[in-house]
Amino acid sequence: MPLRILFAGTPEFALPALDALAASEHILLGVLTQPDRAAGRGLQTQASPVKQRALALSLPVLQPVSLRDEGERAALASKSADVFVVAAYGLILPAEVLAMPRFGCVNVHASLLPRWRGASPIQHALLAGDGKTGVSIMRMEAGLDTGPVYLRRTTPIGPHENAGSLHDRLAVLGAQALLDALPGIADGTLSAEPQDAAHATYAKRIDKREAVVDWTQSAIALARRVRAFNPWPVCETRCAGETLRIWDAMAMPADGASDVSTRLVPGTIVAAGATGIDVATGEGVLRLLRVQRPGRRAVTAGDLANSLALAGVVLG
Repeated sequence: MPLRILFAGTPEFALPALDALAASEHILLGVLTQPDRAAGRGLQTQASPVKQRALALSLPVLQPVSLRDEGERAALASKSADVFVVAAYGLILPAEVLAMPRFGCVNVHASLLPRWRGASPIQHALLAGDGKTGVSIMRMEAGLDTGPVYLRRTTPIGPHENAGSLHDRLAVLGAQALLDALPGIADGTLSAEPQDAAHATYAKRIDKREAVVDWTQSAIALARRVRAFNPWPVCETRCAGETLRIWDAMAMPADGASDVSTRLVPGTIVAAGATGIDVATGEGVLRLLRVQRPGRRAVTAGDLANSLALAGVVLG
């Protein structure tokens, strides 16, 4: 049965779900997205990725600053939607909005709820070293990602996967899961199961200040951090008086080199050559693989090692 759907989303994560709905039998009534904001170096006002796609699809666009305004809520109610589909919208839906559609509000969340509720589930799955993650199709309620789950789709996290590649895979997986769930939601054959709050974890929003590398952490923890913060906010450290961004890195297997690192100040460059830049940490050695100096493009760490004398330099 085709559903009348109002879609709410803002960043690129929401695009596969929007595209999937636009290509389906369902009826897209319009799109909710956050207001245009200044972005980029020139701070030019830019439309969100979802708004740009909605306009390309000739869909009506609503951009309320808040959904607590009665006029804005009346505009939503006038759509007479069967269901609101939400994917990384970024604004809280008040109880009055949650109650509008007859099938409620359905959220595409990038984790296996109740693990990693909150704003940054992809990054936190990587930071924690999770071996798997996935998407959850959830019926929204007043709590933060606490609603019952219609279905989950699981995927392994690759050993070298970063937040960017995982984001793209989960966005597509979420769109597929959404289309799988909607028919059962409409005809009542798919029931939503309550989450087990005892197993809930919270993925707080990532702050750019967290990108500064603390070399007293272990090499394993730092390698996870580099992957979790690529493509944003990107780990960084100080090297020879300038900021060095770290795009890719790996923890080296424990061997004689890592034993030497325990006697060095964390952040000391143990070796630098064609294979990368090896740095002593609080536990083990982290090999930098791809780095970037200010105002320059990212290069292999081996290229940087060929241009600078780095052995013995202390980062941070």
